[in-house]
Amino acid sequence: MKFKGLLLIATLFTSGIASAQLFPKTTEKEDLISKLPFAKKMVEAKNLFRNGSFYNAEKYFFQLKQEQPRNPYIAMMLAETYEKNRDYPKAAAMFRDAYELAPVLYPTFPFREAVMLKSDGKYAEAKERLQFFLANYKGKDRKMKVYAQRQIEGCDMAIASMNNPDPVFVKNAGPNINTPYTESSPLPMADTALMFSTMNTNKLVETNKDKRGDYVSRLMWSPKEFDRTRQKDSFEVSMKFNDGRFNDSRYHVSNGSWSPGGDRFFFTKCNESSETDTFTILCKIYESNFDTIKGVWGAPKSVDPFINEEGSSNTTPCVGMIGKKEVLFFSSNRIGQSAGGFDLYYSVYDAKNRTYRRPQNCGKRINSNKDETSPYYSNAQQRLYWSSNGFVTMGGFDIFSADGGPTRYANIKNMGAPYNSPADDLYYVEAPKDKGNAYLVSNRLGSIYIKNPTCCDDIYRVIKNPNLSVKGRVIDAKTNQVLDKVVVKLNDDNTNGVVDTFFSGNGAFMFKTPVGKNYTVTADKAGYTTGRASYSTASKTAADPDEETIVDIYVNKITSDYTFHVQNVYYDFDLHQYQPSSYKALDSLSDFMKDNPSLSVEVYANTDGRGSDEYNQDLSMK
Repeated sequence: MKFKGLLLIATLFTSGIASAQLFPKTTEKEDLISKLPFAKKMVEAKNLFRNGSFYNAEKYFFQLKQEQPRNPYIAMMLAETYEKNRDYPKAAAMFRDAYELAPVLYPTFPFREAVMLKSDGKYAEAKERLQFFLANYKGKDRKMKVYAQRQIEGCDMAIASMNNPDPVFVKNAGPNINTPYTESSPLPMADTALMFSTMNTNKLVETNKDKRGDYVSRLMWSPKEFDRTRQKDSFEVSMKFNDGRFNDSRYHVSNGSWSPGGDRFFFTKCNESSETDTFTILCKIYESNFDTIKGVWGAPKSVDPFINEEGSSNTTPCVGMIGKKEVLFFSSNRIGQSAGGFDLYYSVYDAKNRTYRRPQNCGKRINSNKDETSPYYSNAQQRLYWSSNGFVTMGGFDIFSADGGPTRYANIKNMGAPYNSPADDLYYVEAPKDKGNAYLVSNRLGSIYIKNPTCCDDIYRVIKNPNLSVKGRVIDAKTNQVLDKVVVKLNDDNTNGVVDTFFSGNGAFMFKTPVGKNYTVTADKAGYTTGRASYSTASKTAADPDEETIVDIYVNKITSDYTFHVQNVYYDFDLHQYQPSSYKALDSLSDFMKDNPSLSVEVYANTDGRGSDEYNQDLSMK
């Protein structure tokens, strides 16, 4: 009696990296497995694990563990299952349990326990177990001690980085984008929407061949919320992306990327391999061309065979412009040129012949002996971003950056906190028009989940500048009427420069205002004095929420009897120097004169009646 397919782990870009977990409804088959005798239940649990049904395997290995708590093999399998499900605390505890039950059988388990502790953010405990491993490991794999030392360096780096993080805020993109299952591959569509891949369900799903279209990952999109004056960085309910024939109910579809001209679209189709008994995912890169005459996307086709090399998984395509060359980056586990695991490769596009040159490995400065994936190339910065679990990291996969490419790179660095966390961090991509803002994918604490808090990936916003804005109207001070045809300027008080100028036909205005600045908003209209209002974001930080501040500006019509009053100007007795409390009032006069250079200004000052006329005249003039 064998039960297969009760649960599918849909790995979107490579086996064993980030998985879209499916939690099916309890079935009669599951109840039957629970009632099996020990030996048969063990067979079914191992089959489920082998077929990628890790959550069901966890359930039955846990039951087996209750029956035989001192069986080291069961402890080992349960640890492996927890690790696959990215339940870091339980995996760490079970690796330790298995080692203590059979240290000769599992000599590397203190190392694996430490890796799980590190992914759980317990860096001090992880270092302690790594040092224990270095002192006690007598195995033949010499690289294990190199790996252990690298993990210690990662713990030290993580502690330092978390104590001094970059001034950005990483925030979950919200329930209209994220579900309890895995989301991946965010792709901004200009500045109006976000494309991404997901199962897009919040319900437990029942998986079988007849209902495959219900649970495979697909491309979705969600428009940003709008109001009349600005665009908010939050999202409406997501919908299937039906603009092209990209989604396919037979495959997991993800990892979209536009060509620089927007007339070609790259993505991956992935499927579970049935060629071996071990659960694996095989992906291929596809390309669709936009037919400008018909106004539709053409049928997707597999890219050149030497990119989709037979027998390997090829995924996470990203197209960038390096100088004048269009370059396709992607991740592949092909054997040729490989540094180990999944590596990043690149292929230069021949625009004249519309073909790709033979792919080349991005080199050992980019690729490790573990896995590299999710490349993104910033054309504006001429910078490559990618994720790796083979270099010094804060947790599992960390996001890295490097200037240059595709053959030479400089300034290679781990992005550090808060871009990276103790968990897995992938798919960094810039948000257009918002300097410093971006998206990434992570299973860090704060993700939406059903089973364990770090099981599944969500899309996160990286906010260097929250959406802060100042808006208002220009109003006649006497009549209280909104004026039309006004020129409104946003001025930076720190640099005394004009940041933005806006001609308003209806008297309304709006400016986006980055954090850490003091601003003055001025309004000009023919026949009126210049009006001004102060506004500040100096106390704001990246962690502050989006905010819209209302500031109305009042202006006065220039007439023969118009007067500008300056009050609260004080002198000490028998002196002509101003008291410090007068400076603010005098600044208003200075600003008025600067704003209205065409006006004639008469300044009067007077003294009291004490003293001689001659003395008071001189003091008054001073």
